[in-house]
Amino acid sequence: MTADTTQPPEDRLADHIEARIDAGLVATTPVRASTARLLRRLGRWDLAVYRVVAATSTPVLDAPLRRLSGFANHSKPWFVVAAVLGVAGGPRGRQAAATGIAAIGVTSLVVNQPMKLAGERPRPDREGMGVPEERWVHMPTSSSFPSGHSASAVAFAVAVGDVMPSLRWPLRLAGGVVAFSRVYTGVHYPGDVAAGVVSGALIGKSTVRVGRRIAARRATLR
Repeated sequence: MTADTTQPPEDRLADHIEARIDAGLVATTPVRASTARLLRRLGRWDLAVYRVVAATSTPVLDAPLRRLSGFANHSKPWFVVAAVLGVAGGPRGRQAAATGIAAIGVTSLVVNQPMKLAGERPRPDREGMGVPEERWVHMPTSSSFPSGHSASAVAFAVAVGDVMPSLRWPLRLAGGVVAFSRVYTGVHYPGDVAAGVVSGALIGKSTVRVGRRIAARRATLR
């Protein structure tokens, strides 16, 4: 696999900074130079961690994480949780379910459209980088950066956990396992997952805040 197809987003950002400096579009400063170096270091770590995970022999995890990663397509686990909350969780459960589904919807719109189009990162060459075939799931054709599975999982966990604190850590743990499974099965680099986690957390929090404002406005109109 060529350097172009494995180039981390961090390296592309560093290239952009250095190109602007070289072209005289921005002044050279220690901060900009340090930022470019840090981004390149993060890019190297991204590829290194992917290779470490690929080379780690944990056959007992292969089948469970492969099935979980596949089941997480289209946010199926979170829709199942939302359905249970809607049916058995009472008014608070229905509120949590609605907030969680709204967070998934916003995340899908933001992450799977503009962010992936901007990322334009090809998927990993999992065969060339040593991911055991026993772990493989279907390789998506969309951009690798950021991870939509990770973003949706964390957005749902944050949104539902804010409404129902008792579910906060169980859902975050479940979301974390799904996020890790995307690296473990070879369809994402760690940097893709990290960006998805951060994006999902921000969107989940924002969805909760908007929901509270809407509820407060409705209460004042009654």
